[in-house]
Amino acid sequence: MPKFLVTRWHGMHQIWAFALMVLMTVALAWFEWVLGLTALLLTIAAGVYAVLAERAFRKDLKSYLGTLSYRVKKAGNDVISELPIGIILYNEDKTVEWHNPYISQMTTQESVVGVPLVELFPILQQAKDREGTIEATFGGRIYQLIFKPKERILYINDITDLWQLGRKYDEEKLALGVVMIDSLEEVTQGMDDHQRSSLQAKVTTEITEWAQRFHIYLKRLTSDRFLLITDQKTLRQLEQSRFVVLDEVREMTGDQKIPITLSIGFAAGAESIVELGQWAQSSLDIALGRGGDQASVKFGGRQSFYGGKSNAVEKRTRVRARVVAHALRDLIRESSNVVIMGHKMPDMDAIGAAIGVLKAAQMGGKEAYIVLEGINPAIQKMMELLREDEKFAKRFVTPEQAMGLMEPGTLAIVVDTHKASMVKEPKLLSMTNKIVVVDHHRRGEEFIGNAILVYMEPYASSTCELVTELLQYIHDRVTLDVREATALLAGITVDTKSFSLRTGARTFEAASFLRRHGADSMMIQRMLKEDLEEYVKKAEIIKHAGVYYEHIAIAVAEPGRKVAQLLIAQSADTLLNMTGILASFVVGERPDGLIGVSARSLGAMNVQVVMERMGGGGHLTNAAAQLEGTVNEVAEKLKKVLEEIEAEEGLFE
Repeated sequence: MPKFLVTRWHGMHQIWAFALMVLMTVALAWFEWVLGLTALLLTIAAGVYAVLAERAFRKDLKSYLGTLSYRVKKAGNDVISELPIGIILYNEDKTVEWHNPYISQMTTQESVVGVPLVELFPILQQAKDREGTIEATFGGRIYQLIFKPKERILYINDITDLWQLGRKYDEEKLALGVVMIDSLEEVTQGMDDHQRSSLQAKVTTEITEWAQRFHIYLKRLTSDRFLLITDQKTLRQLEQSRFVVLDEVREMTGDQKIPITLSIGFAAGAESIVELGQWAQSSLDIALGRGGDQASVKFGGRQSFYGGKSNAVEKRTRVRARVVAHALRDLIRESSNVVIMGHKMPDMDAIGAAIGVLKAAQMGGKEAYIVLEGINPAIQKMMELLREDEKFAKRFVTPEQAMGLMEPGTLAIVVDTHKASMVKEPKLLSMTNKIVVVDHHRRGEEFIGNAILVYMEPYASSTCELVTELLQYIHDRVTLDVREATALLAGITVDTKSFSLRTGARTFEAASFLRRHGADSMMIQRMLKEDLEEYVKKAEIIKHAGVYYEHIAIAVAEPGRKVAQLLIAQSADTLLNMTGILASFVVGERPDGLIGVSARSLGAMNVQVVMERMGGGGHLTNAAAQLEGTVNEVAEKLKKVLEEIEAEEGLFE
């Protein structure tokens, strides 16, 4: 028995009891020695019995404890053997030293001692040697591996049933979608009632059959809008099919002068039904903002795009331009001042649009300023022209000066971009709650969310075209001086490559309006003239071009050689003029250290999708991206992205 049990009151009370009995016996013998002798004999007998009983107790206790220890040890061994989880002890080389019988049952081998862990679970080759969990498959089952590196123990738990239950729950979660027929009014304009009804019925039948094929609940909301209700499993199937209904409807109506296209917005993975509905509508807005004829899917934190192989249909009416112009005029009048900004490394379209908006603000009687920091080669000649006039020169301010101009009533107008990260000074957008966005690019996932007025038309050739139309409705009698009209026309000319790409009827109408107000085309030609030295540099880049997939030209500038962004873009334009080339990509290191990629296409390939996968954006025929790294690394990444798109859906329409 342990000492602490002996030294405590266990046993000590008996000693005190015997001492008391001896004292009482002595006292009794004092009065009657016979009774005292009898009591003494009884006391001795009781003492002997107590000692023998104590010894017997300790012997039995020791025997019991020994039996209990054996039972506990045996129970522990039985538990380890019968546990419904696997236990592996491994050495420093990650080789199995011992395992319980569960591992034998799992592997159908009597013993796996001496087998490396990576041989049992190949996924462990990628895992780091630290405490944590990882999922692995073995024999068609899914196991959770729990690492204890300090003890070199691996616990293995079969989670197949739980995983399947979780997967079933995930697949059955709700997914909402909205389908919209693009430009139905534009396409059916001029048709009689019978033709219009017949065309709508054909499109509706195609959409209905597609929904039935994928077991989607379809509900018509309006003449051109449908609600889709399905689950996440079906949504994944739709993504794998890359929303084939887009191509089916476009091809079915291909005999029309303008084929009908669809825009689809889908959402899944939201916390609530309300949020899911908002996501679906937002996805549809993004698909429409990107030009239509595509599907936008927001799945949790992921935003994906499918389709988008055709250009946006130009709207025949200017109703929206007039409505936006009047709203912009009211916002200008209600503001204290106006701050205008474009994107980083602005081009002629951004500067020209800013000049047009500056004119609109001045017609509204408000002080307006254009945020600009530094002049790049793309706008150098235009800025020289503008700064010849003092009234323009004093309207350009740096981002620091613009911060001093910001007031609670300031109206911030962003032109030629809709991404806050692309603005030269994003802090300016957080200093006011009155923001207007005017842009012609296809809408990306990133967007200035708190804008109170958004005018985005992907069909437009340039932002200058949109601003020119707005100017015609902001004031009844618009008067532009030569520099203002020339700056706007220069922006249109550059973005359309001298009216050869993305040019519609409204583009020429805008150009005609600017010419009537004094735009000087000869001045624009002088702005666009190339320097001989720059032309030679461009030829050096083009010299390294190679052809991939028979119709794609990729040119990579020499590593370590700084190339202006304008030169990269011009090289891509030149490559596009080569016989048999349908798309061109040029990669070069810019003066700021970033690697610039310019992408151009004749319309048979959507270069916007390629650039978006590389972190950029743009149009179906004109896109770009800026990345960190080296030109060779970016070029390899570009080739890998092209390979992925070719495998998924094909590069060309």
